[in-house]
Amino acid sequence: MNLKLDYRHILTARSDRVKCVDLHPTEPWMKNWIITGSDDYRIRFFNYNTLEREHVVDAHKDYVRCLAVHPTLPIVLSGSDDKKIKMWNWDNSWTCQKVFDGHSHYVMQIVFNPKDNNTFASASLDKTIKIWQLASSIPNFTLKGHVNYITCLDYTHAGQKPYLISGADDCLVKIWDYQNRSCVQSLCGHTENVSAVVFHPELPIIITGSEDGTVKIWNASTYSLEKTLNYGFGRAFTICCLKGSNMVGIGFDDGCVMIRLGKEDPTFSMDEGGKILWIKNSEIEMVNLKQFANENIKDGERLNLSSKGDAKSSEVFANTLAHNSDGRYVAVCGGGEYIIYTAMALRNKAYGSALEFVWGIEPEAFAIRESTTTVKVFQKLTKEKKSLKVGADGIYGGTLLGVRFKYQLTFYCWDSLDLVIRTDNQPTGVFWGGNGEMVAITTKENFYILHCDVSALAEASEEDRHHSNFPFDDIDEKQENVKTATWVGDCFIYLNSLNRLNYYVGGEIVTISYLDRPHYILGYIPRHNRIYLCDKELNVLSYSLHLSVLDFETSVMRKDIQNAQQLLPLSTDPDHKFDLALQLSKLDLAVELAREIGSDQKWRQLADCSILNGRLDLADKCYEATQDFGALLILRSSSGNLDKVAELAAMARSARKFNVAFTAYLLTHQNLKALDILVETNKLPDAAFFARTYLPSEVPRVTQLWKAEQQKSNAKAAQGIADPLEYTNLFPSFEESLQIQRYLEQSERIVPASQYSTRTSNNQRNVFEELSKAFTSGLNLEKN
Repeated sequence: MNLKLDYRHILTARSDRVKCVDLHPTEPWMKNWIITGSDDYRIRFFNYNTLEREHVVDAHKDYVRCLAVHPTLPIVLSGSDDKKIKMWNWDNSWTCQKVFDGHSHYVMQIVFNPKDNNTFASASLDKTIKIWQLASSIPNFTLKGHVNYITCLDYTHAGQKPYLISGADDCLVKIWDYQNRSCVQSLCGHTENVSAVVFHPELPIIITGSEDGTVKIWNASTYSLEKTLNYGFGRAFTICCLKGSNMVGIGFDDGCVMIRLGKEDPTFSMDEGGKILWIKNSEIEMVNLKQFANENIKDGERLNLSSKGDAKSSEVFANTLAHNSDGRYVAVCGGGEYIIYTAMALRNKAYGSALEFVWGIEPEAFAIRESTTTVKVFQKLTKEKKSLKVGADGIYGGTLLGVRFKYQLTFYCWDSLDLVIRTDNQPTGVFWGGNGEMVAITTKENFYILHCDVSALAEASEEDRHHSNFPFDDIDEKQENVKTATWVGDCFIYLNSLNRLNYYVGGEIVTISYLDRPHYILGYIPRHNRIYLCDKELNVLSYSLHLSVLDFETSVMRKDIQNAQQLLPLSTDPDHKFDLALQLSKLDLAVELAREIGSDQKWRQLADCSILNGRLDLADKCYEATQDFGALLILRSSSGNLDKVAELAAMARSARKFNVAFTAYLLTHQNLKALDILVETNKLPDAAFFARTYLPSEVPRVTQLWKAEQQKSNAKAAQGIADPLEYTNLFPSFEESLQIQRYLEQSERIVPASQYSTRTSNNQRNVFEELSKAFTSGLNLEKN
């Protein structure tokens, strides 16, 4: 099985030799360990926010070669050239709690077992791997097989296999079964010492690096070589992968490289009843949303799901997973193969070679892109019906078979494979509605809504088929980058590139929710009146969306106000009635309903609607109800209501929303209170620079506070903080700056924005000259 992974080069950075790389779990950058071991036999702990050293331990009697941080306990293991492994507890003043003795040469790497955190393995230049328990200072057992120094190792993260991988100076990579204590495979291919080995935590691959300058990607199931990478950066020394991501960081003699392997989107499918199949670590799992039918689920709340039954190992590396139209079957496609399973028992029904797989509108009809030049259509799961010899870049299922070419999209009839229509779109997706007549074609910048006259298509003559746009009617075009989507009746629900969950109906776009990170639409369950989503880690959440609301909005968009007015009083559900009230701009009724429901999401929706209707006073009340201080700051400052901004500053400070409080104080010229925020939050360096700029009279006080705080962690650095009262030579013109502060405090006034065009900008002012002229005019500055 060839995995056919995409290999995307993300970053190249030339530097001196890189011996360690790590990936930050949330930020898009690579970072060094905040716990370091070095050739001076010491372990150091650094605060990576301040880059200050917090603690130093005299750890070993020789070079510290490796460190391993326990995933849950306050424990660090260190390995050294003194042949020992030591366990340190940072909650207990960094005391050494245990010494593990057993190796007869340098300890090169230590790795915790992700399936049993009380177990770890060590690699040594004594040509052995030893398996240890935290509770015992002697090894459980030893693995032997390499004929030269072992320098690196790693545990497998996925599946049930109890495997360990090692690399050595014999140029070999070995896979070990640590339960049977045997070598199951040796990987040959490197021509120099193997210096780094990794089981990828998400993909079924092994990554190895060598002093021959290459990084090799191996299939973790078949152990075949998938890819060899060579960036010309010299010897490869270290490889790092991040759980939940396809990013890989690699360190070389001459710098570091970051690559992305395969796709990061999750692989999943949900049928109309709420049964979800998804693939985690090459295993197919099943979960069911039926249990939530009668539960009171909050919008955006993560659902607590557990898989149903035993997971089934995927026989192919899956790129796509899709239910057929009646939900009886599910198809997995990837690695150049496809397999069709029964959806419940996951029994094999059909298989074959394919680059892509799509279902037709008939339950047992499907099409495959067998190669870059051949598309085949099947009926009854196994019976091949027809084939197209075309240079296809992609295919799409639905009422018509869509084939993507380099510069166009072409639709064909499933039965005859007759060409129906060509479009000049370069689509990213084709989404057919459940009735088979509505279709959305998405591109990188827009989406197009079309209506397909299915009955006319069936009766069409050859002449009709060549008529422009037949059988499609153009309905609408919107400028949106759609990432994932589904249809509910005539309503097109989608997530866009800005992580907004929207729906399109009757020509208008309505926002359901703003999400903080990318999500993917699982589908809509009518019985629940909810749309379900998942994130990259397959955490599921949902949002309420009533079918009757969509019917109502369709009536409004079609100008059928009489029908819309009839739907509002008929509703008994507060959420439903609230949505209808917003659509009819009955804002006072919406306020009453929002109070009754008590949902922050409803208040935010009402605030957005109030702004659109020019009711800024009501929007202010809505944001205040949800304590959305950021929105209040924008609303009150943009409307020029300084009294309200000053009120907001006090509110935000009481709620410990210091960023908003600081900005509000600054906008209202309450500089001393803004400075107090920085002091209160212990941002003393920022406070010192702020005082130097706006409040020179406060510099001595702030520098003394900063100096006292710095003295606790770094006495030498504290000595470098100068107080202007003690070191007047370091602060030229400090007395003049005090006079200017008093001058500005007495002369400056907040002016309306309408005077902006006639005011001299601050960067064009010479305040020293202004002060001199003021003194000449007889100004008397009063000291505070």
